[in-house]
Parts: sequence; structure tokens; C-alpha cells
Amino acid sequence: MAGVSGCVKYSMFTFNFLFWLCGVLILALAIWVRVSSDSQEVLNSTDLGSSSYVAVNILIAVGAIIMILGFLGCCGAIKESRCMLLLFFIGLLLILLLQVAAGILGAVFKSESDRIINETLRENTRLLSTTEESAKQFQQAMAEFQKEFKCCGLINGAADWGNNFQQYPNLCECLDTQRPCTNYNGKLVYQEPCISSIRDFLVKNLIIVIGIAFGLAVIEILGLVFSMVLYCQIGNK
Repeated sequence: MAGVSGCVKYSMFTFNFLFWLCGVLILALAIWVRVSSDSQEVLNSTDLGSSSYVAVNILIAVGAIIMILGFLGCCGAIKESRCMLLLFFIGLLLILLLQVAAGILGAVFKSESDRIINETLRENTRLLSTTEESAKQFQQAMAEFQKEFKCCGLINGAADWGNNFQQYPNLCECLDTQRPCTNYNGKLVYQEPCISSIRDFLVKNLIIVIGIAFGLAVIEILGLVFSMVLYCQIGNK
């Protein structure tokens, strides 16, 4: 029994140490994004700035919670503290339940989220044609996106840029003869607007997020099993 308990104890410690390290990495990355000057420019460049700050703040909170849970798990395993192990179990279970709830809500409100994304993209179309200084960062990012994904504009193609079309050299320039091109203001540009590319980009990243969430759920279930086994074994001593 002691051998099994020792095996579970050190497995639990190793698991929680890695869990704690994940929390440190998430927290460090989120804080860096929050305070770095380059990130500040990106976060403040569009109407979505406040939402971006909320997302970063949530990451900071998640990283801090994971660090605390990892610490509780490590100390609970080494000190064989049933109280710490129970707190770790409850905290990890709550996180797992929140992930499941978020997944269910995401599936239920998928059509609503698609509508919000479409409306946001349509609203941001005006940022391409405006001369406001606050829109410059978004325009530069969009120019790079167009070059990489071989598209032009958001909804209506090159016309979305309005008078700003001449402000950026080689904007939307069609260099790939395999893609549909059209003539606009005497220049050969990509015909397809970027809204479909952005949707595809979001879908691909959503799949990655789902994969990461699924992997975290498996790790969390292992943590729940380890902590409960060790909790029961300590109680039986």
C-alpha cells in the first residue's frame, strides 16, 4: 500500500508541477501582452480594443488560478494534506465544469456568434476608408493580411479602401495569376474580398482552440483522478 501511495504521490506532484508551470507561462504571456508597447498599439487600434483588453485580463486570471491550483496540488501531494488536495479537486472540477459549459454555450449560440462576427467585419469596413489616425494600425494590419491571403478589402473588394487606396503602395496588387483578378483605378488587384478568408482563418483557429481545450480537459480529469486516489489513500492510513 505504501509503494502505491508513494507512486501516486510523486505522480501527483509531477503533474501539478507541470500544471503550475503552465499557469506561470500563461500568466507571463498575458502580462507581457498587457504591458508591451507593440501590443498596446494593436489593442487600441480598433473598436474592439476594450474586448481585447477583457480577453487579456481573462488570460491573466486563468494563469493565476492555474498557478494557485498547481501550488495547492504540489503541497497537498508532498505534505499529504487532505485539505489542500480537496481544495485542488474542487477548484479543478469547477474549471472543468466551466469548460464544458462554455463548450455547450458555444455550440448553442454558434449562429449568433457568426452573426456578430459578420456585423463586426461590416462595421470595420469603414476603418479602411477613414483618414483618422486611430485607424492607421488596422489599415496596415489589413494590408499585410491581404498580401498573405491574396484578397482585397473586407466586403466590396478594393472599393472598401475609398480614397485611401492610393495611400499604400502595391495595395491588393494581384501577383498570383491563379487567383481571380480585376482592374481597379488602373491597377490589377485581387477580386475576392477578405471576408471569406477571415472566416476560414477564424474557423481554423477555433479548431486549434477546441483541440487545446480537449487536451486540457483530459489533463484535468487525470488531475482529478490522481488527487482523489491520493486523498482516499491518505484517509486510509
